This record gives sequence, C-alpha cells and structure tokens, in this order.
Amino acid sequence: MAIDRVINSESMNAQEETFNTSLRPTQLAECIGQENIKEKLSIAMSAAKKRGEPLDHTLFYGPPGLGKTTLAHVIANEMGAKIRTTSGPALVKQGDVMGLLSNINTGDILFIDEIHRLSTPVEEFIYPAMEDFRVDFTVDSGMHAKTINFPLKQFTLIGATTRAGLLSAPMRGRFGMLYHMEFYSSQELATILVRSANLLNLPCDNGTLELIASRSRGTPRVANRLLKRVRDYAQVKGKGKLTEDIVTSALTMERIDELGLDELDRSFLRAIANIYNGGPAGIEALAATLGEEKDTLEDVVEPYLLQIGFIRRTKRGREITKAACQHLSIKLKLTEQQDFDEELY
Repeated sequence: MAIDRVINSESMNAQEETFNTSLRPTQLAECIGQENIKEKLSIAMSAAKKRGEPLDHTLFYGPPGLGKTTLAHVIANEMGAKIRTTSGPALVKQGDVMGLLSNINTGDILFIDEIHRLSTPVEEFIYPAMEDFRVDFTVDSGMHAKTINFPLKQFTLIGATTRAGLLSAPMRGRFGMLYHMEFYSSQELATILVRSANLLNLPCDNGTLELIASRSRGTPRVANRLLKRVRDYAQVKGKGKLTEDIVTSALTMERIDELGLDELDRSFLRAIANIYNGGPAGIEALAATLGEEKDTLEDVVEPYLLQIGFIRRTKRGREITKAACQHLSIKLKLTEQQDFDEELY
C-alpha cells in the first residue's frame, strides 16, 4: 500500500495549490535562491524587451517543487505577457495544441508542465511552431484530407520537466535556454518561510522557521507545506504562535526526522538494507516491495537521498551507504564483494 506523505512535493489538491499560489512571488526580485538562473533570466528578458521581441523558448528541469512553474509566471509578469498553462498529458492530439496556439497573441507565453509526457505526434506538431511560428494542420481524413499552413504570432514556449532525460533530442534542441533547478540551502528556505509567514500574518519565535527549513528537503514547496501543517498544529494545540516546542511536536507527529526524511524515505532505505542486504537492488523491485510507483521513487524520493549521500546508483542497482545506515541505526552483514565496494568509496 502506498504511504501517504506530508512532504510529497509532487501531487497537490486544489486547496494546497491555492495556498502555494497565494505565496508565489510575482517579480524576479522577490524570488529567493537559484541566483545563477535569475541573473541569466534578467539579462535575457532585458535584452528581449529592448529589441521588442518575445523571450527565447525556455526549459526548466529538475526535481518537483523547486519553482519551475513559479518562474514561468514570473517571466510572464516581468515581460507584461499573458500566460496560458497546460501539461503534457493534457495535450492528446494535434487539435488540442491548435486550440491553444490559435489564441496566442504576439509575446504571449505558453507554459507546458511535464513536457516530457507529450505524445510523439503532438511533439512533432509543435516543432514548426517553435522554429518558424507556423503549423501544418490536417483537416478531415482519408481521400478528403487536406493540410492547411497556419501562421502563428510569435510566442514563447516555456517547458518544465522533472525528467529531462526523457525529452527527445529534437525537442530539447529547440529550446534556446535550458536551466537546471537546484535544491535550496536551509538559509534560503528560511528566508522563503519568513516571507510566507509574513503573508500569513503568522507570529513566530526566533529559530522556529529555521527548524522547519532544515527539514524541508531543500524544496520550497515542501517548506511551505510544512509551514501550513505547523500553523494548523499551533492553532489547535497552542496559541497560534510558532514556538520551538510547537514546531518540534508538529514535525514529530508528521514523522519527519531532523534530516527531513519521512516514512517513505525510511522505508525505501530499510528495504534496500534489510530485504536486499544493502543492495544493489533494482528500482522495479523496490517499487514492488514498497507498493509505490517507480516514477514516484525516481522523481520524488531518490533525488534528495542521492543529494545527501544516503544511496548510490550503480549499473547493478541502488545501494545504501554507511551514512544512511548510521542515521537509521542499521547494521548490515556485508559480503566480501560489498566490503570491497565500500572501500572504493
């Protein structure tokens, strides 16, 4: 059975999406973190506005919850353009794309989330739209079929993906700017939480937001979600103010440890350690063992565990590290080959 996650940075219900949208910055100067990307975007947008041209097509890629959608809306606001949003799975046939492209005006932005999930026919239909701002749209079928060359107004396509490796080379090559989103530092997350707490009129003791930030897995979406859960706990169990005891109790109740690991993370690590004797273990086998989707483990669980050095990816599969074993107080009975591999690292 799948494990419910309070820190899941991927799926959100409508209420949580509204909550995060209300905290979303609207100007580049309000964005915290990703300094290198912000500097490059600022230069690109200033140059485009001076030339009176739309911004070049842009691709953001990286783990979920790091601000790809937020940056797309910030770009639209900075460029004074309208943004139309959709997702790869929603664009099933060419007509779906045609409906969007035909209503786009000069300088507008088309944002496609999870762009790696576009079907091949839809992806190939978009190629001439990105390069030449035209599409060849086929109407009718069979012997009555005919192709109409439909000119488009110049627009900017912004794509977001958690799995850039699944993008085809032709699609990736048509983006003029590609930016990899990195995890945030605890200090950056604390600054984000200060802004969020001010917007929510939430009183906090010194050090409480830093405590939440340290357990937010380097992800702003997780940080804001934890802030919401701690705020609820403070209103019910306390006096509505965040204190160190309130924050610690709330995070303990949610079973989030001092490194930000939740029950799914720990189950993932224990499965490698106890069931597969430390690894290597294939991702399909781990997904079946935990009752989770393989994509969830690859996109949501593994990036952070790799970042903090708790697992290794090898040709043979996933392996747990000594640091993870020490954190979970696990003792492995290593084979001679595993002892040799450990010495290599």
